[in-house]
Amino acid sequence: MRQYGLLIGTGILAGVLLLSGLLFPSRTQFRGSLLDPPLPAPDFSLAQADGTLFTLSAQRGKIVLLFFGYTYCPDVCPTTLADLNAALKRLGRQSKNIRVVFISVDPRRDTPQRAQFYASAFNPGFVGLSGDETELQPIWQAYGVYRLVRDEESRGKDYLVDHSARVYLIDAQGNLRLTYAFGTPVDDLVNDLRLVLRDIRP
Repeated sequence: MRQYGLLIGTGILAGVLLLSGLLFPSRTQFRGSLLDPPLPAPDFSLAQADGTLFTLSAQRGKIVLLFFGYTYCPDVCPTTLADLNAALKRLGRQSKNIRVVFISVDPRRDTPQRAQFYASAFNPGFVGLSGDETELQPIWQAYGVYRLVRDEESRGKDYLVDHSARVYLIDAQGNLRLTYAFGTPVDDLVNDLRLVLRDIRP
């Protein structure tokens, strides 16, 4: 498997997207890696488990927490989704304005139905998405997602996928505002979500 480059939706290097969040210091009140100024989040559409189409741009008015992983992941993915669920619980009623979206990096094993079943096990409101590699590759590229399938040929279906593990916060205007490394404390997620939620009109 080849390592994909960092591209943004329009074909510009998405390394700008990620590195700006890592190199620009966060404002004091934010605890994640802040993109200042924010960048338009690359749009995408994927079929959901029920056959309906999920489109990122249709989520305007809500905050989207986007994470890329796979359902056979032994550690990073379940930990991250559990942390996102814990953050939403802490926010109580405000969480209705937040959508968590999980996109697979393992289309060989993860059907849309499996991805949704996996995501909803952490929270019934989580969205799980997958597709074939031709559908997913442009999305991985747009968000600078690294993935490498290990020992796929020799291990059959029992293989691991190395992948980047950042969470992307897309605000209600459809802009990528913050990213979070694996292991970011739930307190930090809750802090930033409360700040971004202020921009949403009741």
